[in-house]
Amino acid sequence: MDRIRVALIGGSGIGAMLEKHCRGAVRVPTKFGVLRAREMPLAGSTVWVVNRHGPGHRVPPHRVNYRAVAEGLRRAGCRIAFSSAAVGSLRADWPVETLAIPDDVLDLSGRRPTLYDDIVCHTDFTQPFGPAARKAYLDAASNLGTAVHDGGVYVTGNGPRFETPHEIRWMRQQGGDVVGMTAGTEAILMREAGIAYANASFVTNLGCGLSTTPITDEEVQEVMRRSGKRVLDLMLEAARLALEVVR
Repeated sequence: MDRIRVALIGGSGIGAMLEKHCRGAVRVPTKFGVLRAREMPLAGSTVWVVNRHGPGHRVPPHRVNYRAVAEGLRRAGCRIAFSSAAVGSLRADWPVETLAIPDDVLDLSGRRPTLYDDIVCHTDFTQPFGPAARKAYLDAASNLGTAVHDGGVYVTGNGPRFETPHEIRWMRQQGGDVVGMTAGTEAILMREAGIAYANASFVTNLGCGLSTTPITDEEVQEVMRRSGKRVLDLMLEAARLALEVVR
């Protein structure tokens, strides 16, 4: 198995965009299942691309094999991973198409994710997202002239349903800025795997109760189709910067 240093995990809409730049497929067996990824040539090197929800966006957030992804990337030698996530905004001043690079997590998913079911291993989580990975995202945004919010709390729900208006109000009262169903779980497992991990959260809708209309998955996908290239370009530039450091 070839060793890789940088991985890209594409969420809703972005996973398919990333795969258009890929070539061969790779499989990494782990005790949690198989990591399936694609190889992407970038800046004279190779990065791996993981389409979080699979071809055709068929895997719902609560069924993603997050542990196989984290363990598989660790076995492959990955040192830094960048992900995207379509999120709901908990703030009226963060409208649709806002981009944020969160620096903290509130996990309400109930998944209890860990790579350490069989041994006692307590992992420090003072910085849920890797500083080196977050810096690469922020430097990439500066290079591209892309407006991003530096920081924010990513609230993780289990899904696949959207949140209730009362849940949205409570999450905001607890300091949450965006709500999604994936990146908080990934952050936990990547930290356990020793992989620097950061997420680009792209607002595709206002949280229930902040919007005057019901939220639909079609709305989310339409925003990603319309404006997802900003996220794609940010991920590719962050990966390019990371490759300069971790070769």
